[in-house]
Amino acid sequence: MTLHLFDTYARQERPFTPLAPPQVRLYACGPTVYNYQHIGNLRTYIFEDILRRALEYSGYAVHHVVNITDVGHLTSDADTGEDKMEAGARRTGLMAWEIAERYIADFAEKLKWLNVRPPHVWCRATDHIREQIAVIAAIEEKGYAYRTDDGLYFDTSRLSDYGHLARLDIEGLQGGQRVDLGQKRRVTDFALWKFSPAGTQRQMEWDSPWGRGFPGWHIECTAMAAKYLGPYFDIHCGGEDHIPVHHTNEIAQAQACYDTRLAEFWLHGAFLQLDGEKMSKSSGDFLRLESLVEKGYDPLAYRFFCLGARYRAKLSFGWESLAGAATALDRLRTAAHAYGAPSVPDDRYVAAFKERVEDDLNMPRVLALCWELVADDLPAAAKKATLLHFDQVMGLGLAKWTPREADIPDAIHALAQQRQQARVAKDWATADALRAKIAAAGYEIEDTPQGPHIRPRPTA
Repeated sequence: MTLHLFDTYARQERPFTPLAPPQVRLYACGPTVYNYQHIGNLRTYIFEDILRRALEYSGYAVHHVVNITDVGHLTSDADTGEDKMEAGARRTGLMAWEIAERYIADFAEKLKWLNVRPPHVWCRATDHIREQIAVIAAIEEKGYAYRTDDGLYFDTSRLSDYGHLARLDIEGLQGGQRVDLGQKRRVTDFALWKFSPAGTQRQMEWDSPWGRGFPGWHIECTAMAAKYLGPYFDIHCGGEDHIPVHHTNEIAQAQACYDTRLAEFWLHGAFLQLDGEKMSKSSGDFLRLESLVEKGYDPLAYRFFCLGARYRAKLSFGWESLAGAATALDRLRTAAHAYGAPSVPDDRYVAAFKERVEDDLNMPRVLALCWELVADDLPAAAKKATLLHFDQVMGLGLAKWTPREADIPDAIHALAQQRQQARVAKDWATADALRAKIAAAGYEIEDTPQGPHIRPRPTA
């Protein structure tokens, strides 16, 4: 078997073969840096990290590019409303350039917390205005653009297969359209370049052949992906919310400019849901990774939680589920640490692991394999080596983890010792009472073959 991935463009799993092996060119849509990233956003970057690790595990040399949207993303996908960066600047009282720096730095830090490898190239939209103007000019020259009073727009009627990625019902969208199009010809047409409103000065605006203004959101990815990876590369990733508009429009621009669909594979991670609803930065009501840490959770417990579902399946977040993931991660870490020095990975488990990774990154089955391994009667050194082999893709940092019981107060250690003595004496009532006392102090205890393991108790 070879690595199989679900291609949104084809709507099926396909065997993956690089366009120019062994190199794999990978582009992932990065954040719009007008606010902090919430845990739903971060789920997508965990998925993309698993993908990159799986590709490298398969022997490929990955070149990974991620964009930073720091201009041009309007509050409405219909090319109306305010630029999100300008709105963010007004909300914070800072300059748009300042909030970009703040949120870019925070995003990079959160990736470190989650053991997500940084890309080889970060590319910011504001650093590539010249490239975007060049692509827009090529699109216009080939007859795919028209001008209105507020900007230059892409004429989607020129593409017979516009919307194929999302399987859009164009006639239905046109017929059911109830918003004012202004001077747009079709509801699906989108801005390539927006003019600065007359009599105003934006914080972020540039001169162009069409007038002073700023690029539309979609053009940056088409231009920057082609610059760093070429006009046709291996894989383009993003969240599923990018399918109907952003990625559809990236493809349209590439078709007009390069006569390609930009990428051979299009992969999308599904939403994280909170109480059945998609999380949204724009609403201001979302959970940051700090929210989990403040309740006592290791950020990697969230990574472990995300591994419990297929990347393209919706995942519901709940504190009880996160607590379960944290407990399971601690069990796996404790087991791996207790196994001591590694020897050689077990061939049978390695083959099973490879088969599950190649099944469109089937991480739930990989986690199940971990527990099969822990319960196996293999020598401890082989178990350790095999778990570390798995962790090349899981990314849980098992090799570096050590127990942190030195941070546990002496009084809690004393209670745990008393409880252990009660257990040896089979005084279960006293042992249970001591466990309850430890829990009331904010700690939990797990009985392992190597003795009791104490850790701070996550709070819901």
